[in-house]
Amino acid sequence: MRYGPLLRIIGTALYGFIGWELGLVLSRTPGLELEAWQLIVPFTLFGASFGFLLAPWLVRAPANAAQNVLRQVPFTDLIAGIVGITVGLLIAALLSVPVSQLPAPFGNVLPLVLVFMFGYLGAAILVLRKRDFFSLLRGETDEQRGVAGFRQGETLDASTSPTLLLDTSVIIDGRIADVAKTGFLLGTLTVPRFVLNELQYIADSADSLRRNRGRRGLEVLDRLQSTPEVAITFIDQDPSDAQQVDDKLISLARKCNGLIITNDFNLNRVAKLQGVRILNINELANAVKSVYLPGEVIPLKIIQEGKELGQGVGYLEDGTMVVVENGRRHLNQEILVQVTKVLQTNAGRLIFATPESL
Repeated sequence: MRYGPLLRIIGTALYGFIGWELGLVLSRTPGLELEAWQLIVPFTLFGASFGFLLAPWLVRAPANAAQNVLRQVPFTDLIAGIVGITVGLLIAALLSVPVSQLPAPFGNVLPLVLVFMFGYLGAAILVLRKRDFFSLLRGETDEQRGVAGFRQGETLDASTSPTLLLDTSVIIDGRIADVAKTGFLLGTLTVPRFVLNELQYIADSADSLRRNRGRRGLEVLDRLQSTPEVAITFIDQDPSDAQQVDDKLISLARKCNGLIITNDFNLNRVAKLQGVRILNINELANAVKSVYLPGEVIPLKIIQEGKELGQGVGYLEDGTMVVVENGRRHLNQEILVQVTKVLQTNAGRLIFATPESL
């Protein structure tokens, strides 16, 4: 929508009125021999011309800035702020009646001070206590209020409940839903709008593989939303200092002091170089795998041949690959193997073992 013509009309009327008032005041100056209209008309025309030419530029920048700020403000904060300002101004109006009876200059100044003070206090208090305010409107008790706040992803203290930003790869991966359901992620899962848009773009792709991946990501988000134990929210903040989705995530994490949950190796490296904390799902998966020490005996089914002569390969329940020397002859059999060496690689943990009978 174009606001240029409207701004010109408003600017012309406003500055024309200012010019008319200025000419009227000057016409009352003692000692002037000019008629009133000789001052009012030129000042009115000058003010109207000034408003017509410059008002769009004088108003557009503040209006655009205010619009961008309002887009990033959560709807609950906006409603709470409006209610708080209304209540604060009402209280200030009631107090201004007796205060205005005070002798000058207090009677003239204090009512204005009360308006600003109570308007600010009302908005600040309602925004800070919005959770209690909306719970009170719903008639919830203190216990119900705590559960509802957790389900809606609202936090009382950002220091104890950090913002966890999800990137596209970790959503498509799907394991985040299982991890979040366990309750180990003490924070609010946050999905920026630009990540959601990328998921939708992938889901609409002509490539069937990409399309299936995108749809899987949307299904994972729906699963997270429908899980009562998970706190998830969507935000509209879109950093203007970056173009790529990964760069926007890093910029947003730096601004809100949040963490990025991902399994993207490149994003992991770049984010750490810029001082952003990363929670890598792959690293978590490797960390929770069973730990075996050399000399331990474990049951294992040999399911395939290894790369070297005579080797057999099997997998533990957590997916860890076990290379068994001289295990080829036990192909498709479950035997006891003794751990000889454990290696930690970028791809995960690798275990070397020998059949216990040797």
